[in-house]
Amino acid sequence: MSSSFDSARVAVIGGGPAGLMAAEALSLQGVQVDVYDAMPSVGRKFLMAGKGGMNITHSEAPEPFLDRYGTRREWIAPLLNTFGPDALRAWLRGLGVETFVGSSGRVFPTDMKAAPMLRAWLHRLKEAGVRFHMRHKWTGWEAGSETATVQTLRFATPEGEQCVTCHAVVLALGGASWPRLGSDAAWVPLITSRDVPVRELQPANCGFDADWSLYLRERFAGQPVKSVAISLTGVDGKVHNRQGEILLTETGLEGSLIYALSAPIRDRIAADGELTITLDLAPGLTLERVVAEVTRPRGSRSMSSHLHGRIGISGVKLALLHEILPKEVFADAARLAHAIKALPVRLARARPIAEAISSAGGIPFEALDRQLMIERLPGVFCAGEMLDWEAPTGGYLLTACFASGLVAGRGAAAFVGFVGFVDTRAG
Repeated sequence: MSSSFDSARVAVIGGGPAGLMAAEALSLQGVQVDVYDAMPSVGRKFLMAGKGGMNITHSEAPEPFLDRYGTRREWIAPLLNTFGPDALRAWLRGLGVETFVGSSGRVFPTDMKAAPMLRAWLHRLKEAGVRFHMRHKWTGWEAGSETATVQTLRFATPEGEQCVTCHAVVLALGGASWPRLGSDAAWVPLITSRDVPVRELQPANCGFDADWSLYLRERFAGQPVKSVAISLTGVDGKVHNRQGEILLTETGLEGSLIYALSAPIRDRIAADGELTITLDLAPGLTLERVVAEVTRPRGSRSMSSHLHGRIGISGVKLALLHEILPKEVFADAARLAHAIKALPVRLARARPIAEAISSAGGIPFEALDRQLMIERLPGVFCAGEMLDWEAPTGGYLLTACFASGLVAGRGAAAFVGFVGFVDTRAG
């Protein structure tokens, strides 16, 4: 094992948006920063998320925006008060990245790409003196140093184990989704071994298994189901009813509407073992209208042709009706009409966390101070998805990651300034 004193006052572990924002906040305070990441390059999950168009934040009003963070709303609020959607867009302009608001209210860079933004950001950080160390996987602290004024961090590198000494550290190691891009949750035992609580990491913004028949999987997997509404009751008794688009997959359901409701769906399955949601296949029509249209005499036309002609039910929607309903329902127009407005779909389990867009769980805010420092580990700050919060897609995840990185970085800078910096190499 090699050992060297590192002159950086603060180490940032994790090169995603939260870690890079912490590094920027520190460098603006004149602190020397070293960023360590286990991957060959930083921002890999960020770049992957931007492949379909970089949704960076959302233009929603502050109150509904905060509501997206559910039970963690009160903890996320001060972070967004420090660096919210408007501040994020202004910061992007400072990088030379202009943004626009899409028809859904989501905010995108004008070129819709993540790579140019990341390149500009890394250039600015390097110009500010931030140093980057790739293929450095954090493996914990030297015994006893995690609570000392000077911390010694251990890293596995291609050259063997190395030790780095610093006066504070910002951990921005992500959750457990997309482990191939670096978020493998290997940090959990390192934190819990120091008597810091970590809530179980669970899939968020994820799909769910529905145990489809072979016919449905082979004929309709991968097809979007547009203009539908989902209703379900959460474990807290709250009724959720949202309209949007879902995707029928080989294993079940995914898509933006499912992701938006993934937390209450996941929690009900955890509580009850399964959940039956109600799917409205014709949300633009009232029940009375659907009943009237479906019960009209259809003459010699088949029921499939009748549904298509009267209320536009065909293709994957019709396939879902045949998948779930007994054959006798198709002979009873009134029952069929009610099923179209309230189709029971059983969801058996969440997809594995490695497939999820993000994860829930992590270090609870109750274990941190307002600067996101772990109270049991002075000088150890946390940011991003490794904290215990979740939000739907739509820019909410990234906004909170940026904000928490900024707050943690500023907190670490203040901590180092309070502790003072002593270069033990001198005299």
